[in-house]
Amino acid sequence: MENLLQKAAFLRSEYTMVLARLAPDTHRKWGKMNVQQMIEHMGDYVRIANGKTRHDIVSPADMLPKMQGFLASEKPFRENTPNALMADEPSPVKHLSVADAINELQAELDHFFVVHESEQGRVTPNPFFGNLVYDQQIQLLHKHATHHLRQFGLNY
Repeated sequence: MENLLQKAAFLRSEYTMVLARLAPDTHRKWGKMNVQQMIEHMGDYVRIANGKTRHDIVSPADMLPKMQGFLASEKPFRENTPNALMADEPSPVKHLSVADAINELQAELDHFFVVHESEQGRVTPNPFFGNLVYDQQIQLLHKHATHHLRQFGLNY
């Protein structure tokens, strides 16, 4: 449980501070997104986790136990993990600056914690991993966040 608490604490109060230390022109080790596109991408997925954005579950039902098993593990996402919801080319940036994108991401993270703390037991669908409860959402968001930090040379 302590590990989950540490992951939640990281997401709640450290993650965006780490992102703020990335120079906007930091070179990626893989993928096509630049720093700002990655931050805005993470905001999109936090909105899925907090319930603001809804997507149908695209993974076949018989694959969900395997997907959730991976989610529960400490195995990281592979470099260049395909995402069926993303176009081949990254979306254009929505914000005027990286700082604006970070502020939005933090607001979405704050909303995530408010929603899940006020609605104990809330189940929120994820398009790839199925219906997830808070602990699973924390695991997924942390795994996703550290995946993209590694993409830009930060090991967490």
